[in-house]
Amino acid sequence: MRYGESVFDILYLVFAICSGIVILKKARNRPQKLMGLSAVILGLGDSFHLIPRVLNYFVDADFTAALGIGKLVTSLTMTVFYILLYYVYIGYYEVKENKKLTILLFVLLAFRFILCFLPQNGWLQNSSDTLFGIIRNIPFVIIGGIMVLLFFKHRKEKRTFKNVWIYILLSFLFYIPVAVAAGLLPILGMLMLPKTICYILLIVAFIKEVKTEKI
Repeated sequence: MRYGESVFDILYLVFAICSGIVILKKARNRPQKLMGLSAVILGLGDSFHLIPRVLNYFVDADFTAALGIGKLVTSLTMTVFYILLYYVYIGYYEVKENKKLTILLFVLLAFRFILCFLPQNGWLQNSSDTLFGIIRNIPFVIIGGIMVLLFFKHRKEKRTFKNVWIYILLSFLFYIPVAVAAGLLPILGMLMLPKTICYILLIVAFIKEVKTEKI
């Protein structure tokens, strides 16, 4: 189990970061640059959690604090990822920015950051308080719900991104049980595998869009 998970995690990080860099180099417009940037941020953010997790399997050392801080960093970068995805949506579909929606998203982002930095999270102890796990994820889930609705609304307009709303929706459906109850039922952590696959599919959609534009 540890070998399979470790190989998957490492391959995912390499794929996300390298794909993001390639997209940035090949990007021909702002939405594509944001796609590349979001992929890099996603990969780098997840590395803070996944690398200590892999090391914890094979190195005889205490990774409690590293794993907790890694979860904090990942929580923040995942939120930033979806804010960037919002701007990808605006540029990709060439829609007029809704100022009220933008303000709402940044307010949710601020609340998410504040909640993540509160001591009740117990990051240094890598503890999992179920109630606070629910509270800190409320603004994040709302952001995700907004992204699902936005991309669902335009799903028929461009083929490359037609399934993006599904990837986002599934990623949250897999993530929520882990964030809320993995501390009580560790086996739920296995849901992070399909969640990660959803992110990979998102990045693949970014890659396809860049290739399509070049053709």
